[in-house]
Amino acid sequence: MIGLTPDTLEEALAERAAHPEAVAIAGGTDLMVAVNFGRLRPPALLDLSRVDVLKEWRRANGRMSLGAGATFARIARELGELRPLAEASRSVGSPQIRNRATVGGNLGTASPAGDSLPVLAAYDAEVVVASSARERRLPWNEFFIGPKRNALEPDELILGVEWNVVDGPGSFAKVGTRNAMVIAIAGICVQLDPPGRNVRVALGSVAPKVVRAPEAEALAAETIAWDEPDRPLPAAAAAEFARLVAQAATPIDDVRGSAAYRRHAVEVLARRELEWVLDDWRTAC
Repeated sequence: MIGLTPDTLEEALAERAAHPEAVAIAGGTDLMVAVNFGRLRPPALLDLSRVDVLKEWRRANGRMSLGAGATFARIARELGELRPLAEASRSVGSPQIRNRATVGGNLGTASPAGDSLPVLAAYDAEVVVASSARERRLPWNEFFIGPKRNALEPDELILGVEWNVVDGPGSFAKVGTRNAMVIAIAGICVQLDPPGRNVRVALGSVAPKVVRAPEAEALAAETIAWDEPDRPLPAAAAAEFARLVAQAATPIDDVRGSAAYRRHAVEVLARRELEWVLDDWRTAC
């Protein structure tokens, strides 16, 4: 197996162009599991851990840019104001894994159970990819094309992810068999956008890829009293919101949980998450 170790982004893109068969690696917390179990035998590894520009993040003019090499430990530590993303980052694996695992790894693996992906979907994020010849931005729902499948071309690398920062509270939660070192049975992000008068809901681990719940979003947007934050959401509306969220899921039965349990889990989580973000909104007003 060939090891390629570029120090700059330009070198990394040149190596990618010269070795399209190489598999990119940063933290390796997903990739090396497949290698160690013999499920993957790449002819070459393109190690991106020395490319410092991929570890950067910046926020300017209401837009957030997060490099693919940012670890979940650093996101949880430095980006606490982005509460759903910080919550998702803190839920990833163990402290050792969070110190290695990167948001680019979640994007590249494209598993519907990737903890950061429902948050990025709720943010309406764009995935930034590049080759030595071009750079392009793909909406999250165009980048993820199926279970563990993404829209990267053979000569491209993931540079990071960008989105317009939402001025409102959000929350992330997942269900698993225990509190740590668990792959999500179901995950959900609810993001409130009071200036836009809408609610965004994204689901993980309950469909072949991360999905939004547009009917639930529309119901919440129409029902919330945006000009009267103290007015409670009717119980019937909250229940219907949760039902519509569960309806957006298309789960399967597997070793981690049944389809019926996953639907039930996201229905319960949806109602709780909506209550939490509305409470946070009222407190901030």
